Amino acid sequence: MVIRILRLLGRLPLAWLHRLGAALGWVAYWASPIYARRLRENLFASGIGSEEARRTTMLKDAIAETGKGATEILAVWFGPDDAIARMVVDVQGWEAVDAARARGKGIIILTPHLGCFEIVGVYVGARVPMTVLYRPPRTRWIEPYMNAGRSRVGSQLAPATLRGVRMLYRALSRGEAVGVLPDQAPGEGEGVWADFFGRPAYTMTLLRRLQQASGATMIMTIAERLPHGRGYRLRARALPPEGFDEAALNRAVEEEVRRCPAQYLWGYNRYKVPAGAEPPPARAKG
Repeated sequence: MVIRILRLLGRLPLAWLHRLGAALGWVAYWASPIYARRLRENLFASGIGSEEARRTTMLKDAIAETGKGATEILAVWFGPDDAIARMVVDVQGWEAVDAARARGKGIIILTPHLGCFEIVGVYVGARVPMTVLYRPPRTRWIEPYMNAGRSRVGSQLAPATLRGVRMLYRALSRGEAVGVLPDQAPGEGEGVWADFFGRPAYTMTLLRRLQQASGATMIMTIAERLPHGRGYRLRARALPPEGFDEAALNRAVEEEVRRCPAQYLWGYNRYKVPAGAEPPPARAKG
């Protein structure tokens, strides 16, 4: 019954889902003071839009865009296949993916919490064999629906465990693609502290290890949400492997966020100290 209802909702026009999402974004903002405070702090501390008027506008936009990101999942996971294909209305930089496939050393698709990151996996997975790393949601009843939606085009899902990491290495050895959220906060022992918008963020080392072991091409891939439910603009660009480390990774994510800052998931607890991890070193003042 639940899946039938979700599929019906997934058939609604994207513009309707986005309008509903914008309203829900405000409901969530006013209903959770902790979430609202984190969203404001992360957005304002980023330094994007330092003028008071622009900060106020960006805050309002970010609240609405976050809500859109929640409701558009219904269309991506449960909408008709032909409707999914039509949602990506503009593609820029896909030649980077073609060039990486020709190299045959695998592709690491980096998709931060920006725009419609869910549709990136569906779009790429329909064109390139792909294994996607995921972390089970806290709300466990959602997991089977999430897995069904993300694997609808044949992509494999790899849990964020040792077994899942091994799946990523094997996929790259076959010259296939793997998908990772590069700004996902890793667990203890799985990251290092690196600046993200001027603040230390615990950043995964997995991507550097995957690239060094395989020689795979790293491609930052974003699906920017277009206004009025018109669909998405997908952008792909290869990152240079020279000098790649966790600081370079965060700078690459920052660059994308600055292009459409309201669509970043500012309410995500990006700066948390994982359980058991050493806090970031204190910085000297002055």
